[in-house]
Amino acid sequence: MSVPLDNGSYDEQGIPVCPRHPEVAAYTRCQRCGRPACTQCQVPASVGFQCVDCVAAERKANPMPMQRSELGMPAAPGRPLVTFGIIGICVAVWVGELMSWSFFGNVAFIALAAQDEPWRYITSGFAHDRSNVIHLLFNMMALYFMGQYLEPMLGRLRFAALYLVAVLGGSVGYQLLTSAPVRGGDLYASGWATPLVGASGGVFGLFVAVIVLNRHLGREIGPMLTLIAINVVLGFTMSNVAWQAHLGGAIVGGIAAGLLYAVRRRSAAIQLGLLGGLAALLFAAAYVSFAMADLSWIQIVR
Repeated sequence: MSVPLDNGSYDEQGIPVCPRHPEVAAYTRCQRCGRPACTQCQVPASVGFQCVDCVAAERKANPMPMQRSELGMPAAPGRPLVTFGIIGICVAVWVGELMSWSFFGNVAFIALAAQDEPWRYITSGFAHDRSNVIHLLFNMMALYFMGQYLEPMLGRLRFAALYLVAVLGGSVGYQLLTSAPVRGGDLYASGWATPLVGASGGVFGLFVAVIVLNRHLGREIGPMLTLIAINVVLGFTMSNVAWQAHLGGAIVGGIAAGLLYAVRRRSAAIQLGLLGGLAALLFAAAYVSFAMADLSWIQIVR
């Protein structure tokens, strides 16, 4: 019986075996540690092979540097998963709207209802006109192109946060720029009683975010300004288009992008904390407007 060598890498007949698979004969040795390694445990190296244990130890000792985008933030290479996720949610919500009017009524932004149901400030950005598929398709196309550009640059978590705060800005902007109901007046003539749906506020936020970030990076902003100008004109010339939400989303998206750029070298906690603070200010503005309006004569709006 032979004496085991190299951490038990020989069998009783003195044949070298793989330490990980002692039942397999291994005549190839790791270029790093010299132990036998079977074909399953061999990793090609610049010269010969290394065993999986040595490769794992090397990666642990010298981890790959984090890939960063042009802004210096952790990049999100590959497919824009958050963008696809938002698109998927919007499509699913639209199907839900087709199946149930009450579902539409629960996700649309109605300022009078949002006072007690604040989720509407966000859910409305994932809902669309159930009778007009073009509304959904146009917003999803714009979201796809903006997401393809911004998500790898900002990283998935920051991109998601920017989109959500822009959606919130669109809803709050619509509330602040439309009329509150007046006692004795026509309740349903008020913008606060009119349902608002659509990702347009979030999309406009992404439009302006691209302008802000490209301006800081020294890139071309002319095409994006033209695109925004076209959409602004459409917003004022077409019926049933809430320009207030577009404006609110655009302003908040620009502010959010500016904040992210200003702290681009700081931790994710600081960056997301600033966006969270921006969201808190928007909610505060919305509830101040509730406090300033006389709503005591209104009982239930559904």
